[in-house]
Amino acid sequence: MLLLVSPDGIEEARDCAKAAEHLDIVDVKKPDEGSLGANFPWVIREIRDTVPADKPVSATVGDVPYKPGTVAQAALGAVVSGATYIKVGLYGCTTPDQGIEVMRAVVRAVKDHRPDALVVASGYADAHRIGCVNPLAVPDIAARSGADAAMLDTAVKDGTRLFDHVPPDVCAKFVGTAHAAGLLAALAGSVTQADLGPLTRIGTDIVGVRGAVCEGGNRTAGRIQPQLVAAFRAEMDRHAREQAVGAPSAR
Repeated sequence: MLLLVSPDGIEEARDCAKAAEHLDIVDVKKPDEGSLGANFPWVIREIRDTVPADKPVSATVGDVPYKPGTVAQAALGAVVSGATYIKVGLYGCTTPDQGIEVMRAVVRAVKDHRPDALVVASGYADAHRIGCVNPLAVPDIAARSGADAAMLDTAVKDGTRLFDHVPPDVCAKFVGTAHAAGLLAALAGSVTQADLGPLTRIGTDIVGVRGAVCEGGNRTAGRIQPQLVAAFRAEMDRHAREQAVGAPSAR
């Protein structure tokens, strides 16, 4: 399982660079613009220059509306700025067909510029709260649009977590559907160390965190701490070892 950590700017990216050996992907977002809020192109570029070259940079393009042209341009901006993973939050898509239309436009814009970039279609575990597409439809949307990964996050950052809205057995269905379609499966949404047992058991490919590695567990007021990234990674590795030998998890 890969660890994706989301700094909110250059200073936190430097903290991520200090913990580079413990993480796999540095994710650029702007939390004050939403769950998958897009940061500025120059911030993506500077973070790309700040973290080690062997660490891929992910960039969100926003909690997007159902406007395929607008979203395609935003996605192109992210990949031109140096992102390897391009994440699209299907916030304004209320049907699978709308999601597919948006994601097909994104895939074309991104892959025409950089064929090896990875496009991620992201739904929301708490979709019922905002009226967007059903989270279990996201793997099919990703597959039919030519994307590389399907992701779930939470739209409303009010302390509720991924498993509060989509329990582990349903997340397992999401992951299984994504894998059957040849996609990576990414899960996020106020994930904590306590969630790592089920996330490992269901075969999650990428786990995304912010609050769990911030001072005080606070994604907005706290700052990413390298020692917390290291501790989170150590717990991930422990669960991976237990899974590999079939031992029961302590969590």
